[in-house]
Amino acid sequence: MAYTKSDPPKQQIERFPWRRQIVTTVFWIGEKASGNNPIPNHASCWDKNWGKNYGGFDDPNPAHRRGMIPARFTPRQNPFYCALPYNDKASTGHRPEAPRVVPWFKERYQGPALSTCKGQWIAIRKGNKSVYAQWEDAGPFRTDHWQYVFGNDRPKPNLNKGAGLDVSPAVRDYLGLQETDVTDWKFVDFDEVPPGPWARFGDNNTFVINERKGVLAQASRPPASAIPR
Repeated sequence: MAYTKSDPPKQQIERFPWRRQIVTTVFWIGEKASGNNPIPNHASCWDKNWGKNYGGFDDPNPAHRRGMIPARFTPRQNPFYCALPYNDKASTGHRPEAPRVVPWFKERYQGPALSTCKGQWIAIRKGNKSVYAQWEDAGPFRTDHWQYVFGNDRPKPNLNKGAGLDVSPAVRDYLGLQETDVTDWKFVDFDEVPPGPWARFGDNNTFVINERKGVLAQASRPPASAIPR
């Protein structure tokens, strides 16, 4: 079919659309259970030793933080993390709908024991400022709401004003969020994530992993003097 100059340009369809005006709350590794947080955050849905693997208590008190990280230690995982109310894992294997609803399930599947969602990058924006974080837990409150996380539903009502996104203290500080706020978020592929403070720390951080691979590859190369000419 031929198009004339009067035809409107085609709109590019985003792979992952923005989820707009989502109530957003702050959570942290090591958080104790409370009235509006019935489950402590020493473990995540995908890591029973989350606090230990992170390196300690991700103290949200600004007086106890140094830049975007806790003042007492350097995190061993990315301090820019978040939670969405879906867990693709079941007690054994994956939830029956996961292969159908998780967009990247087939390409990331590594067996029944591992989540395909853990570590996925997410863009979060407040006003004209955006931050990038990795999906590291399921919540707030629910772990089964795929219709919102991957579909067009809105978050379900809950004790935190219908919150549909939990973010870490580092995300809070970068965006200047209140403890309960409103943001937009969307999934992003790693090649869409620009460098920033979210690229600096963590054994689970794609930036750090790729940098280490580059160093190892460089170290394994023979010196230039050893290459025959």
